[in-house]
Amino acid sequence: MVALRYAARSHLGLGTKSRNEDSAYAGPELLVLCDGMGGHAAGDVASSLVVGELVHLDGESHGGDDMSSVLEQAMVAANARLAEVADESESTEGMGTTCIAMMRSGTKLAVANIGDSRAYLRRGTRVTQITKDHSFVQQLLDEGRISEDEALHHPQRSLVTRVFTGRPDDRPDLSMRELRVGDRLLLASDGLTDYVAESTVADLLRSEESAGPVADQLIAISLRASTRDNVTVIVVDVVSSGDGSTDPQVVGAASERRGTHLLTPQTPAEKAAALDHSVHGVDAAPELAEETGRGAIATWLRRSLVGLAILAVVAFGAWATYDWSQRQYYVGEANGNVTIFRGVSQDLGPFVLSEPDEETDIALETLPSHYRTRVVNTLTADDRPDAERIVTELRSLALPRCSDVVQLPLPGDAEATTSGPDTATATNGPDGARATRGPDDAAGTTGPDSATTTSPPSQVLPRPVDCVP
Repeated sequence: MVALRYAARSHLGLGTKSRNEDSAYAGPELLVLCDGMGGHAAGDVASSLVVGELVHLDGESHGGDDMSSVLEQAMVAANARLAEVADESESTEGMGTTCIAMMRSGTKLAVANIGDSRAYLRRGTRVTQITKDHSFVQQLLDEGRISEDEALHHPQRSLVTRVFTGRPDDRPDLSMRELRVGDRLLLASDGLTDYVAESTVADLLRSEESAGPVADQLIAISLRASTRDNVTVIVVDVVSSGDGSTDPQVVGAASERRGTHLLTPQTPAEKAAALDHSVHGVDAAPELAEETGRGAIATWLRRSLVGLAILAVVAFGAWATYDWSQRQYYVGEANGNVTIFRGVSQDLGPFVLSEPDEETDIALETLPSHYRTRVVNTLTADDRPDAERIVTELRSLALPRCSDVVQLPLPGDAEATTSGPDTATATNGPDGARATRGPDDAAGTTGPDSATTTSPPSQVLPRPVDCVP
């Protein structure tokens, strides 16, 4: 049997955020990390609410066979609760959160994640990312449109494609793991992974130090890298049964909003009461007190300015994404021909991010099958000249149409003259002597000033085997 020895740490970061929107919980059988978003107190509400909805799993007895479904159902319920709270106040409308949750039963570990927060596993000296980012940059990587190095500095690396927002189709990825004594797990928000190289993180995870010092070092190195986002980590060592941690640890917005004691495992009634008190009670009272006279006007102005600021950030992000996409090129198919496109082949919601830049005269059907498939799936180019180079290579691979192949006479036919059915005539010699051959003559008679030649049958070059009918 195994146990978990864990350490959770969180920091506001060096950016302009005045609130920590990350939340994390580490317990003997449950690990949860959420990175909230939405601004104006919404991000921290989202992350702490989802963590609070999941803590009851710590201490519940579940077998290895049903853990994955139990964890999935709990996360779906947390997302539904998020929708309820988002609809109750303008300040929480549009909030969302990433989430990584791990539930242990013996040596079995159920893993669920949505968003771009990450989990890593160190086994021996090998460090592996065991979750997959749900982000725009990850899509580009999956399609081979950018390299790993380009992904590290991509201007839209923080653009997520899936998070918990309360919509019914917000579903996490699920997987199962087998734990071994000596394994080390890391759960981290993008305040670490966006600013610290993966190789550096891996080196720290290979350290012989215990979970607490390693977690402290990860936070410290994020700050040295000038992380402008909240940064939260949970470092977990898999140890022999009896050597693990027993007291839950809560960090980030979850601890600031509710206090650690409210996030220990509770009955459903206790948990609901704690959540209701947090969202509608202590935090809501100051806002209600302002809704009189000049306080109401000030509140309206403040919310309007915040709303405009959010719109400005969203607009800038959209413009930056579009501007970057319009400096990309790829080769694909349009109207049955090989075509150079400007932009990227995928769309972002209702926005089309590419358009034909030059349609060539290379018909797709004239390419060998393998290259037709590659063109249909699109070929990424570094820039416009690189796209032209790809087109040139494809042109050299294109096969001619069989109907366009010209049947030419073989060498030696150029001087042959047209002969009738019974005679063949040729001229030769300086005096223009002529020799004739009738139908019964074996050969023409020649003299010193004359010569007789015969015209070989007209022949043609055979049609190439590789052509398009």
